[in-house]
Amino acid sequence: MNPPEKRVKQEITAGFIVYRRTEDGPKFLILYHRGSYWNFPKGKIESEEKSVAAAFRETREETGLLPRDLRLIRNFKVYERFMFRREGQPVFKIVILYLAETKNPRIIISSREHQGYGWFLYRDAKQILGKYRDSVRPLEKAYEFLRPKSPRSHGAHPAR
Repeated sequence: MNPPEKRVKQEITAGFIVYRRTEDGPKFLILYHRGSYWNFPKGKIESEEKSVAAAFRETREETGLLPRDLRLIRNFKVYERFMFRREGQPVFKIVILYLAETKNPRIIISSREHQGYGWFLYRDAKQILGKYRDSVRPLEKAYEFLRPKSPRSHGAHPAR
């Protein structure tokens, strides 16, 4: 007799990839949880709550950044999708991440959820998140979105 099949639970969370402009380039906010686990501010979407509202709420709870401290970047939304096990039960997790700019470098972390935070340049943020490939992809997309676009030459040649 085979053991009963465990149902896959689905969990949906939302958050922000928060950045601020510096002379060295954009710095991304990453929260430290425990061990080697770093990630973006995010959390579960409550019933009847829109994902962007959850992102603002969770970011406020986890960082102290108020909605007025964040400028939502329009036309940017990425998803992380992955499976993991919690107490032996398979969980399919979807993380919806928006992009927001802040000018406020001061973060007040939720000590019950995080042990620290940092503002990191892209290359450093990518290295810190490197162990979690599903978190690196949204960072890469955010960085690419923020990079200045080069003008197209349309075949024109400079005058000689």
